[in-house]
Amino acid sequence: MLVSHHLRWLLCALLGIAALPVHADLFYAPPAPQEDAPKMSGEAELGYTHLSGNSNSRTLLAKGRLTWLTGRHTHTLRGETRSVQENDETSTEQYLVAGRERYDLQGPHYLFGFGRWEKDRFSGYDYQFTTIGGYGRQWLDGPDHTLSTEFGPGYRHDAYVDGKEEDLGLAYAALDYRWDLSEGAYFEQAISTEAATRNTTTRSITSLTAQLNSHLALKMSYELKNNTDPPDDAESNTDRTTSMSLLYSW
Repeated sequence: MLVSHHLRWLLCALLGIAALPVHADLFYAPPAPQEDAPKMSGEAELGYTHLSGNSNSRTLLAKGRLTWLTGRHTHTLRGETRSVQENDETSTEQYLVAGRERYDLQGPHYLFGFGRWEKDRFSGYDYQFTTIGGYGRQWLDGPDHTLSTEFGPGYRHDAYVDGKEEDLGLAYAALDYRWDLSEGAYFEQAISTEAATRNTTTRSITSLTAQLNSHLALKMSYELKNNTDPPDDAESNTDRTTSMSLLYSW
C-alpha cells in the first residue's frame, strides 16, 4: 500500500511537470534525437468529455512525458491516467508510471532499458511492475519515415487483487514507426509484445496528429492492450481506447 501511494504521488507530479510539454505519444522504440534537438523537451495530452441528460458519463485521459539528453544518453519519464464514469459508477480506472534510458552506439544501433509500474482497477491485478533491457536498431531515419525495433529479456512482478504475488521472466519485442504526411501532420504506429510463461501481453497505439500551431496539436488515437490469459477477476482480456485529445509541446 505504501509503494502504491508513492507511485500515485509520482504520477501526479509527473503529469504536473509534463502539463507544459508534447511530441509523439509513442514510447516503445522511439527514434534517436536529431542533432538540433533541445536538451530538454516534453509533451502533455489531455482529453475530457462530459455527457449529461439521458446519459450521464465522464471520461478523462491525461498523459505526460519529459525527455532530456546527456551525451549519448536519452532519459525519459512518462505518466498516464484515464478514467470513465457512467451514472456515477466507475467502469475504467488506470494509472501508469515509467522511466526509460537509451544509449546510442555507433551507427543505427543502441541499447535501452526501462521500468514500468501500472495499475488497472478492473484487470484482476492490484498492480504490475515490469523492467526490460536490450538492443535496438534504427532502420529508417529519413525526412519522412522513421522506423526502429527493439528486442530483449525482462522481468515482471504481478500482484493480484486476492493478495497473491508472482515473479515472471519474459521476452520483449517492439516496433515504432512514424510517417510525416506533411509539414504539420504525421501518422504513428507502435506495437510491443511481452511474452511470459503464464501469458502474453500485446500493446498497440495507432495515431494521427495534426499541428494547430508551433505548440498545440490535435490528436486522434486508437489503443489496444491484450492479455492472452488474464486473472479470473478481470473484466476482459482486451482493452480498447479510441480518443481525440489536445496536445501541448515545448
